[in-house]
Amino acid sequence: MIVFGMLSALLVFFLIYPLLGLFYGVGMEKLIKVLQEREVYTSIWLTFKLSFFAVCFVLLTGVPLGYLIARYEFRGKVLLESLIDIPVMVPHTAAGIALLMAFGKGLLGLDVVDTPVGIMIAMMFLSAPFLINAAKEGFRKLDVRYEHVARTLGASPFQLFFSVLLPQVRNDIVNGALMMWSRGIGEFGAVVIIAYHPMVAPVLIYDRFTSYGLPYSAPVAAVMISLSAVVFLLIRLLNGNKRAF
Repeated sequence: MIVFGMLSALLVFFLIYPLLGLFYGVGMEKLIKVLQEREVYTSIWLTFKLSFFAVCFVLLTGVPLGYLIARYEFRGKVLLESLIDIPVMVPHTAAGIALLMAFGKGLLGLDVVDTPVGIMIAMMFLSAPFLINAAKEGFRKLDVRYEHVARTLGASPFQLFFSVLLPQVRNDIVNGALMMWSRGIGEFGAVVIIAYHPMVAPVLIYDRFTSYGLPYSAPVAAVMISLSAVVFLLIRLLNGNKRAF
């Protein structure tokens, strides 16, 4: 156990040290100053908002998909599961090129280049697997007898899904939604290709780094990390995962 503890501590140090170095190098004064810049807070708000909208859309569509995959056998199921996981495996710049080819010329009547809709599509394409897979695994863990009992007692499919199953997989879905949301707000590779403007926070950080260097980009990065961590921890607390803290 001592060896495990030392190895774990090494990994935790590796994960935390860059963050501590960032905040120490920036300082509180610069953090407060950069938060007062209109370009910064509008960019951060846009990032959070669009990633949240992407999560909402996948909650409505991806959770039922996860249930179907978990509970039913059908032709092409393995292929479907593989397709869902592809966005996680491909380089994000390649995903951005694919999205640009698909939507950049107005496919389905949409013109999403350099629009908030284009940003949301890029976020959703690359982060949806986290929520879908979390829902799928949550439903798979449930004993199928719950469904049989509910149906025997006269529950409709609608009542079964929303009153019996969803409450039992709530934590899985919330954790999946958090992972999707956090992955969405951190998306850069696909977003920068399909929509450089309006700038979301990762693109703004990149733009400031390439244009003005580290002193101008580091405070924005520190603010973004701070706000993301606060929101993430608050949602975890509200979800009842107090033991994690």
